[in-house]
Amino acid sequence: MKICLVGPPLSGKTTLFAALTGLSPTDAAAKGQEPVAVVKVPDGRVDRLAEIFKPKKKTPATIEFIELAGVAAGDSRKTGFSEQFLGKLRTADALLLVVRNFADPAVPHPRESVDPVRDLRDAETEFLLSDLAVIENRFERLEKQIAANKNDRDVRELAVLKTCRTHLEGERPLRLHEFKPDEELLIRGFRFLSQKPLIVAVNLDEKDIRREAEVLAPFKPWANLPNTDVIGLSAKIEMELREFPEAELKAFLADYGIERPARDKLIAETYRLMGLLSFFTFGPNEVKAWTIRDGTKALAAAGEIHSDIERGFIRAEVVPYDDFIAVGSIPECRTRGTLRLEGKDYPVRDGDIITFRFAV
Repeated sequence: MKICLVGPPLSGKTTLFAALTGLSPTDAAAKGQEPVAVVKVPDGRVDRLAEIFKPKKKTPATIEFIELAGVAAGDSRKTGFSEQFLGKLRTADALLLVVRNFADPAVPHPRESVDPVRDLRDAETEFLLSDLAVIENRFERLEKQIAANKNDRDVRELAVLKTCRTHLEGERPLRLHEFKPDEELLIRGFRFLSQKPLIVAVNLDEKDIRREAEVLAPFKPWANLPNTDVIGLSAKIEMELREFPEAELKAFLADYGIERPARDKLIAETYRLMGLLSFFTFGPNEVKAWTIRDGTKALAAAGEIHSDIERGFIRAEVVPYDDFIAVGSIPECRTRGTLRLEGKDYPVRDGDIITFRFAV
């Protein structure tokens, strides 16, 4: 899963990237590359299973974070994103938009005033305009194709794109529209920016951490939208958290009234917005967490591990995590009947511990 950090210059996104990943983007930026880091998803269940099964290694789920630079200095539009930049954004599974809500005379805002709601609206407008441009370009080709040879798929695609255009022209992101499965298939390849799950990270001043709810009140219209969330954090404080040993971390968080680090909060929100869950596999070599979408059937989950397992699927031996922890062994789960045999159409649930039986 790939999350792209985006935001206006001097919004704190580089600091937040470093805080989330534990890496400095300086070296990559110096080489002209986009800073990329793979971050382990915090999940105590993986640690507990590793303690019980004692494998050679444990492998948590991961998320890839990419920081994309904002507008280059001297951009005549001052708020816009380049086409190259937007193209990179389209590769993301979700967008993390960082907007600034702190004043610092040493770091003046490029727009000469701090207004995070304005910055959010500017970004959303760019996403909408980018999607509209993609649609208009596709319209021209589709209409020519339909005129030359009326194809049913082309006609259906054109109809869906017209629906998309109506929403965008009404300044409504596509993430607010619930597409039917067949419609989703027709437009999936466009990777519309306004359709992607959006997390707005409001970068707060340190002094505002304890009044987060009050500061975030203007963002309530976005927080209540589908596939959208707004969280408050201080990138500066999150960087400081990295310097604290585990024994002192809880006390530091308590001093600021912070329940958990922003990384944990952001990952949890990403899973929620994208409808993701984790299942686990085990063996003498490895305990591993796998990330899938809610509703994924056992056959497709098997394919996440290896195509041979999907191709030769026989059955899935499934035990819920809590049931397993209650007794501590697979044989005992089998004796008590909490280990079930499921077929290929079984919808995998969060926390399932699964052994796939297959033959190829």
